Amino acid sequence: MKWYSRIPSPLIMLFLIILVVAAMTWLLPAGLYERLEVDGRMRVVPGSYGEVPPTPLSIFEVFKAFPDGYKRATPIIFICLASALMFSLLEATKTIENVIGRVVHLMGNNTADTTDSTVGEPGLPISQMSQSRAEILLVLLTLVYGLLGIMVGYENNIATIPIAAIVVLALGGDLVLAAGVSVGGMTVAFGLSPINFYTVGNGHLIADLPLFSGAWLRTILCTGGLLLMSWYNVRYYRRLKADPESGIGRGLDTAGMQLSKPLHEYVITGRNWVLLIIFLLGLAAVLVGVFNVEGFHINDTSAIFLMVTVVLALASGLSGKKITEAGFHSIAQMAPATFIIGMATTVSVIMEQGQIQDTISNGLANALSGLPTYASAIGMSIGQSGLNLLIPSGSGQAMATLPVMIPLGNELGLSPQISILAFQIGDGVTNLFNPSLGGLVAMLSLCRVPFDRWLRFALPLTGMLLVWAWMGLLLAVAVGYQ
Repeated sequence: MKWYSRIPSPLIMLFLIILVVAAMTWLLPAGLYERLEVDGRMRVVPGSYGEVPPTPLSIFEVFKAFPDGYKRATPIIFICLASALMFSLLEATKTIENVIGRVVHLMGNNTADTTDSTVGEPGLPISQMSQSRAEILLVLLTLVYGLLGIMVGYENNIATIPIAAIVVLALGGDLVLAAGVSVGGMTVAFGLSPINFYTVGNGHLIADLPLFSGAWLRTILCTGGLLLMSWYNVRYYRRLKADPESGIGRGLDTAGMQLSKPLHEYVITGRNWVLLIIFLLGLAAVLVGVFNVEGFHINDTSAIFLMVTVVLALASGLSGKKITEAGFHSIAQMAPATFIIGMATTVSVIMEQGQIQDTISNGLANALSGLPTYASAIGMSIGQSGLNLLIPSGSGQAMATLPVMIPLGNELGLSPQISILAFQIGDGVTNLFNPSLGGLVAMLSLCRVPFDRWLRFALPLTGMLLVWAWMGLLLAVAVGYQ
């Protein structure tokens, strides 16, 4: 039996994590750091950790924490549903398919259309584009999604994921490769971004450093990570073209995502143009909000997506019955992911109610205190990787751990900039396989990629990225990164 056949579903993985965390509320001492409000945010007071009366959770309290977890996860759950509703209308009107089919046809050599029963569904068309040109397009797509991850954020980009699926399938790839291009590119870039406010920004605020200072090294790491992601996608594409049966995504449901007719038959209708412009204007509104409106958050993005959905419905020419059917179908497809997102948030709720979050942070600090300088930097990154499974929120993890890690780093000879970089690497790279990260699970669901298939694709890549990032971290220690 191969190792990946033993990988449980994210639902089972999260339930096991919940049981382990619940047991930890009985096994670990409860403890808290003192916190002070600074500029409207609660900050940990370094060195203030102390034990408090234990609050272990009973079986009933563990299950009672589930509704609280889902309540806290509502913003992420809702943006997933809003994105699915919006894309359902673009799918029902064939807007995205017609646009992509036409673009791929124009980018190919246009000699003739063929069918290929070895990739995707039998008898469906693939592009006559040369393989080298297709590989260039895959690299460009990966970099575009990476740029979205750097500039726009994570969940705000969720509506663009199905577009990558249609493009990659049209090039003869599979859904796992589509996730590698979109979810992979976005996750790597967001995690290693030199201007990630949730990790780097919060870290700099805690350390009283100039915001996004030291960007040169983070830019190198982020660029290298994206190029590695691009190479990894192209390598998988070559393997898939050489032997389609070796594809990790073989047999996945591509209904509604595959091009359904020969490429030369695709025409972008006037209604398609109208719907496409409405969709792009919605994405532009999100970009304007992210960059220009103070306090623009995920709920604002959800509101824009819903407004776009209403306008698309009015302009679609579809009957009320067709619109309703498309919407309910999209919600049904997204429902498993939203259920898992709520479970993931429940982990943090249980840790807070059991008052063990600060205990774990203090324990990590104590474990690192006796290590040499280089080893402590790598150890800090590894420790943050483990905590990322329990506290997947980048800003939440920053507020919980960095006020402790930064002073500890000073004692170990690590500048605050290095401690923040170690935290960013531990949090960002391991997001590629973190079942507790709701955005990752939701995006994979939009690509219709089961979590166990994604792990087969992403785990070797994660190892390569960690080696790359740790090389940068060791360089930071060597040059006294400030």
